[in-house]
Amino acid sequence: MELRTERLLLREWRDEDVELIAQLVGDPRVGKYLARFSDRQKIDAWIEAEREYFKRHGYGLFALERLEATGFIGFCGLINVGYQARFTPAVEISWRVHPDHWGHGYATEAAAAIVAFGLEDLELNQIVAIAAVENIASRRVMERIGMSHDPRDDFDHPLRAVDDPLRRQVLYRLTNQDWRSGREHENPVA
Repeated sequence: MELRTERLLLREWRDEDVELIAQLVGDPRVGKYLARFSDRQKIDAWIEAEREYFKRHGYGLFALERLEATGFIGFCGLINVGYQARFTPAVEISWRVHPDHWGHGYATEAAAAIVAFGLEDLELNQIVAIAAVENIASRRVMERIGMSHDPRDDFDHPLRAVDDPLRRQVLYRLTNQDWRSGREHENPVA
């Protein structure tokens, strides 16, 4: 399975992605707000798990490339939230882009394609996004793709230690109804 945007290809994982994903997830700039792992066996297992996830659910995390220059620059996709919280069960949009490609709108472009895929093709009722309160760059992407934030939804991540400075998370949401309504306003019928 693959998705295309004006500048990006979102595709299934390949064996040759292992080294590139190791560079991405091992970069401290990328891992500032997210879990990092750089052990080759863990990365191999992660990619295999992503392939299996797609088979089971019909969605998952896509490898991300620029169309103009072949090569992995990150990932973006949908995953089921894997812990209990007051907003679960829920499907979450997630992305990571290599720092060499920050500032070009790739995360926003990929996330918009994933939202369309999730809300149109998969007919999900809602997609959520989660980030550390301080992760302003990700929060901006969430806002650009039409997600809304209510501070009353913010929560302490149950998988982070009580003393972890990143434990406090923001929750953004986009319902199918809000998304469709927003699209109707963007493209009024004359």
